[in-house]
Amino acid sequence: MKALDTNVIVRFLVADDAGQAARVRELFQYAEDRREALFVPIVVMLETIWVLSAVYGISRVAVLDAVAKLAGLPFLRFENAGLIIRWISAGRQSTLDLANLIIGLAARDNGCSVTVTLDRRSARSELFELL
Repeated sequence: MKALDTNVIVRFLVADDAGQAARVRELFQYAEDRREALFVPIVVMLETIWVLSAVYGISRVAVLDAVAKLAGLPFLRFENAGLIIRWISAGRQSTLDLANLIIGLAARDNGCSVTVTLDRRSARSELFELL
């Protein structure tokens, strides 16, 4: 199995470089045709969320929709896929920053009661506690 870097995921979603986007689509088609999995680490998803929002200015709803689209691709294997699915749902119901939401959910999944933060906005969520 091969893992994917953030730039591969971003190129697939935004297709702002036609040549690179075509290469990504070819890789995805190859994996799908051969029923081979491509691994997506959770840190890649965190970076992808940040890049789509901060660099490309993509709306919250569009970011959630893009990740939902990725989650539906049968050849992608996400590190902690359940977290990604819960994140999509929670992201649609919450106003918490999407990157912080994935951090808080990951911490909760690993037995943490809260994530300590200096971000007052995040601290309003039950996932975080203000330091």
